[in-house]
Amino acid sequence: MFTQFPEWEWNIPKAFNIGVACTDRHLGTPQASNIAMIVEDDVLGTSKISFDELSRKTDQFAQLLRNLNVKVGDRVLIRLPNSLDYPIAFLGAMKMGAISVPTSTLLTAEEVAYLAKDSGATVLVTDAAAWEVMAGEIENSLGKSPTLKHVLLSQAAETKPHRAFNVLNLATSLQVTQKCDAPYKTQSNDPAYLVYTSGTTGYPKGVLHAHRSLLGRQPAAQYWFNYSDTVQDRIMHSGKFNWTYVLGTGLMDPLYLGKTVIVHEGKNDAQKWLDLIQKHAATIFIGVPTIYRQILQKTTTTGAQLPSLRHYMSAGEHLSDEVLTQWRERFGLEIYEAVGMSEFSYYLSQSQYRPIRAGSAGFPQPGHNIQLLNPETLAPVAMGEEGMICVPDNDPGLFLRYWNLDEETAKYKHDGYFFTGDYAKYDADGYIWFLGRKDDIIKSFGYRVSPYEIERVYKGHLDVADCAAVGEELEKDKLLVVIYVILKPEANTSPDDLLAYGKQHLAAYKSPKTVYLAHDFPRTKNGKILRKDISPKIAVAKSSR
Repeated sequence: MFTQFPEWEWNIPKAFNIGVACTDRHLGTPQASNIAMIVEDDVLGTSKISFDELSRKTDQFAQLLRNLNVKVGDRVLIRLPNSLDYPIAFLGAMKMGAISVPTSTLLTAEEVAYLAKDSGATVLVTDAAAWEVMAGEIENSLGKSPTLKHVLLSQAAETKPHRAFNVLNLATSLQVTQKCDAPYKTQSNDPAYLVYTSGTTGYPKGVLHAHRSLLGRQPAAQYWFNYSDTVQDRIMHSGKFNWTYVLGTGLMDPLYLGKTVIVHEGKNDAQKWLDLIQKHAATIFIGVPTIYRQILQKTTTTGAQLPSLRHYMSAGEHLSDEVLTQWRERFGLEIYEAVGMSEFSYYLSQSQYRPIRAGSAGFPQPGHNIQLLNPETLAPVAMGEEGMICVPDNDPGLFLRYWNLDEETAKYKHDGYFFTGDYAKYDADGYIWFLGRKDDIIKSFGYRVSPYEIERVYKGHLDVADCAAVGEELEKDKLLVVIYVILKPEANTSPDDLLAYGKQHLAAYKSPKTVYLAHDFPRTKNGKILRKDISPKIAVAKSSR
């Protein structure tokens, strides 16, 4: 007999601010002096910040923005590595009523420029090393963004005047900002942060979240996490803050509850995670299946050597039965999976309250009234039948809208639901089996990659007549991004050149790992490419890295 989940009662206040909730909420309590975040940097070493220090620093960042004449609702683009400056900027911007826009350090200047222009950002927060390398290209690209005025540099020894932007040293600017106004009193439904995800148009699309989204994820704190009421939990996260998965599980959610977060910046090494767990006595570890697979393959550590660790979590892609079985045998604990999306964070999950059924996504968390519907009739499907996952549009965890894409918003939010585009089915015991999207999005190593975005870039190459990006299964649960290219008759470009082109114009996780040359693609009678029929069989040449 399964444990029955209780009814969840939502308590969403009229006024709520994520920046305040993750920092000031703990002032005047014993948690104020606790460590909020630890950053282990391969180059810079270990840095820490307490909750009361984080509260003060975010107040200073908010005031710095006010002093720069940033207004409520303005966008602040954040392109930082994992560092203490990340929560300071991300939470501080929201404290003054601005909208935080987290982005990846893997993005090229060209891609950052697009996001700056699309979001209408007024401020860019980045690290000095990246700015030094990319300043020229960024200046040329960002010239297309008329709103961007200020650049705040993290980890900068000094700053040089810039003819296009007001460039400031972040640390110095915060230090001289002493008198701070009270945080802006946002409403829970006001915009808080804007994340970008792969779109079907070839361009990333912005997903706008409200301040209430933090409260909308609280069922996960009870039914996916395994927090302790008796010890100060320490959460070791293996991801980067720009990803919505990490922004939630590794920043906002634990800080809101007064927990300590541990993150790493540097080379991804399987042994490193285990060493850091031991060093900081982490109690919860969060990763993606690739990390768990690497730990099993490249280390010999056992559960007995990690006595503090009592809960493992995974999301981003499906965890194979093989990895889960091997993990149980070696570490003596389960890995609890969850499913989420940029528009609605981890709403399905496995739980310690019910046995894990390998391959299943578990259950909708209490409070999330997830329906499997026939999208044509809006009727619920029967048990065992495939239906689209639909979320009532009054769910506090659901996004507000797509940025500057009203038609796209209306396409997916209507008739009282958000239609996720993902399909699933229930079994007789109420377990939900996630089937994924009926589109072409590639899930590679935890990243969601749009083939249309890759193709848009490659079609800009002078020698490319046509192309198709697909996922190629290297081994079970290991999908690589590859691209098939048809060259123009007069072209003399090589596959190696095309690989380099992708690396130059796309983030590392998006750029193809293999380029195949082909004469034609399998197509429908109307000329549409049949992606499912594309394979190395049609290739006449290739290059891999």
